[in-house]
Amino acid sequence: MVAARDVVSEKFSVPQLTKSYSRIPDVHPLPNLVEIQLDSYKTFRTEALRELFDEISPIQDFTGNRLELRFTDYSFGEPKYTQDECRERDVTYSAPLRVNVELLVKETGEIKEQEIFMGDFPLMAEGGTFIINGAERVVVSQLVRSPGVYLTLERDATSGRSLCYAKLIPNRGAWLEFETSNKDIISVKVDRKRKIPITTLLRAIDEPGLLPKHGSTKEIRAVEKEIESAKTERAADKLRAKILTMLGTDDRILAMFDGIDTGEQHQFIQSTLDRDTGATTKEEALLEFYRRLRPGDPPTIDNAKGLITSLFFNPRRYDLGKVGRYKVNKRLRRDATTERVLSPDDLLAIVQEIVRLNNGHGKPDDIDHLGNRRVRTVGELIQNQFRIGLLRMERVIRERMTITDPAETAPSQLINIRPVVAAIKEFFGGSQLSQFMDQTNPLAELTHKRRLSALGPGGLSRDRAGFDVRDVHFSHYG
Repeated sequence: MVAARDVVSEKFSVPQLTKSYSRIPDVHPLPNLVEIQLDSYKTFRTEALRELFDEISPIQDFTGNRLELRFTDYSFGEPKYTQDECRERDVTYSAPLRVNVELLVKETGEIKEQEIFMGDFPLMAEGGTFIINGAERVVVSQLVRSPGVYLTLERDATSGRSLCYAKLIPNRGAWLEFETSNKDIISVKVDRKRKIPITTLLRAIDEPGLLPKHGSTKEIRAVEKEIESAKTERAADKLRAKILTMLGTDDRILAMFDGIDTGEQHQFIQSTLDRDTGATTKEEALLEFYRRLRPGDPPTIDNAKGLITSLFFNPRRYDLGKVGRYKVNKRLRRDATTERVLSPDDLLAIVQEIVRLNNGHGKPDDIDHLGNRRVRTVGELIQNQFRIGLLRMERVIRERMTITDPAETAPSQLINIRPVVAAIKEFFGGSQLSQFMDQTNPLAELTHKRRLSALGPGGLSRDRAGFDVRDVHFSHYG
């Protein structure tokens, strides 16, 4: 009986399958967790330095007709000590930076070439750190508000209405802050200076291209043709002055907002024009703009034009950056222009968007959303500091150009590398973002290298950081 049961069980038994979870068939490669630091520094060495030297070149003397200096190419030498030797000797792990320079003597057309030593530049070690005076330091990435234009609605306590406020934040240059009062007046502040009615700024930047189909533009074109055929410079100057009186009029300002400022109860542009009694033409607006920003200086048309150009339209003084230009184009629904300075069309589009929001059309921006923030990595932070050093050096070069004999001057006599070396030392030695590496354990090192900070130059300070910045936002969850 037992034997028969064993036979039956053997005949109908199911083979047991054994599944082993102790082995993984394919091992996914572990990513380099400090890749962001390494890639950023590599981009700085190969691309950002090139951009900086192109940005500062050419350097001319104050008259512009004696000498011209250009930075053409650069290279890094070999470090003097290895990383271990730097730790032992308490020295900085760095390599010499050499730059090829061309000096043009404009009187003779002679070009003098020379290789200039620009100081020892700190190198990044394989682990994403810098060895400064024998100690390992980490440059923490910075989380800042992205360059671009931001429009928000704030409730007015007196009238109970939601009024539009806007900020135009560049990567480098003057901030523009727009605000709407409960009396329907739109005003602007340049770098937190005195308020100016927005119509004054629009008059000052007005040009025929802003309103190509307007009747006054045809009249301006006719005068421009007369300037081309003018026989004397004096006659041409008179015609140019005539154009200034035709630009920036009330008629042209209202035409800029035709079909936009259509509210029945609130006419924002007309209310601002009624308040803007200091100017009625472009010429008067330029002088008024100059008086507000430079109260002590005597205003002239040339000075006013120079001020407004240097504030917004000069690439050496104003830069939206690639990110800023993309954000401005996206927010204002503009064509994909790549110009990194402002244009009159940008400023007009911002004011038009403010009027739309005040009239209840469109959505305001959330300034605490992570989509409106960006990370400045180590390469960009060093680039900004290196730019400060180069601009200080530029001033010294221009002063030396005016007091030296062009025929006997060599590039090495004009260039003083101390401002550049000092700027780099100041960054690695004293910046809030350059910190001694946390070496408690390997995980502490890794988290320190991947950390983000909202503090530092261009970011927040502990005193100004309010509740909204510290609070958790829904965009933090992805």
